[in-house]
Amino acid sequence: MNQSLRAGRELVAIPGPSVVPDRVLSAMHRAMPNIYGGELIDVSDEVMERLPAVARTTARPFIAIANGHGAWEMALSNTLSRGDRILVLPSGPFARAWGEMAAFAGVKTEELAAPDRCAVDPAQVEEHLAADTDRTLKAVLVAHVDTGTSVRNDVAAIRTAMDAADHPALLMVDGIASLGSDRYEMDAWGVDVTVGASQKGLMVPPGLGFVWAGPRAWEAHATADLRTWYWDWTSRATDEPHYLRYCGTPPIPHLFGLREALVMIEEEGLEATWRRHAVLADAVRTAVEAWSAPDGLELNITDPSARANSVTMILGGSIDTDLLRTVCAEQAGLTLGVGLGDHEGRGFRIGHMGHLNPPMVLGTLGTVEAALATIGATTGSSGVAAAAAVIADAMRRPSV
Repeated sequence: MNQSLRAGRELVAIPGPSVVPDRVLSAMHRAMPNIYGGELIDVSDEVMERLPAVARTTARPFIAIANGHGAWEMALSNTLSRGDRILVLPSGPFARAWGEMAAFAGVKTEELAAPDRCAVDPAQVEEHLAADTDRTLKAVLVAHVDTGTSVRNDVAAIRTAMDAADHPALLMVDGIASLGSDRYEMDAWGVDVTVGASQKGLMVPPGLGFVWAGPRAWEAHATADLRTWYWDWTSRATDEPHYLRYCGTPPIPHLFGLREALVMIEEEGLEATWRRHAVLADAVRTAVEAWSAPDGLELNITDPSARANSVTMILGGSIDTDLLRTVCAEQAGLTLGVGLGDHEGRGFRIGHMGHLNPPMVLGTLGTVEAALATIGATTGSSGVAAAAAVIADAMRRPSV
């Protein structure tokens, strides 16, 4: 006999894939249509028209039938050449992995890593670029939010640092974990290339990667020799025939689901979406701070202004966080994110992105608190009570 309490709808609280709304699932559940005309063409056009708003840009979007790593490769191959030098700004595992992809393709990479548990330091970026007196660095790669550490980098400040160094490198930003969750302003921040994906704040199953290419990226595209037939922007920047946008058969169910997800974001309003995520992220962080005790749980990112609103990485101290995750999953039906890289076995992550609300967040936190008690972990005060107070304050001021 199964003695667990997990019967019911399981909740996956990892930093992507996120919860897919029923409206999106229903939109995707359809027979295959004509791919050469009819409704699919209208849906594709509508998606292309709606996507720029998510990144706050006028730049043309491209859709790759891929995960975020595929979108990384599309961005690199369309702007760089073999032998080019680029600067990678790791603040967790993902910008570094993007740089490794570039190196594999024949690009020369150098790293300027963020301090441990901190965001990228724009002053160090300025100093590094100013030292590149021959201006041979072609691009700067950074993740806006790195889900491995839950850091949020100040992209606008990085652009300011690049401008202060009077450096012409492209600013290429991984917005996969922030789009639809954390404020992101491609044009206002001076970003040249933005990379996104469907499975996080955009609330669609994995399978779509996005790239928004600004004017300077298009200039670089003209001479890039990493271009390949499949990823090429020039061949995809077409309206006729429609399927060339996708270099072949379109991702039909995903396009219908994405249209519905974008409509949902527009119905709520992007500013309201960002506020909701900020409130729920504050609730999670406040809970962790309440739980904190000597040699116990603590937030990974030390600077409150550099903490992402889509994910929280929590260090475990002496607490067995693998056991904690197991109890949550097997006894209560809650899946928490594992620690990645240096944090493997040392902590866990809570994803709070996309389609979520106070009952989902408080349910997650309540289950974690119960599991902490189950395994005998030492904690401070009730994280759930602290989180509820944050949400109550936001509910009293709904229009702020």
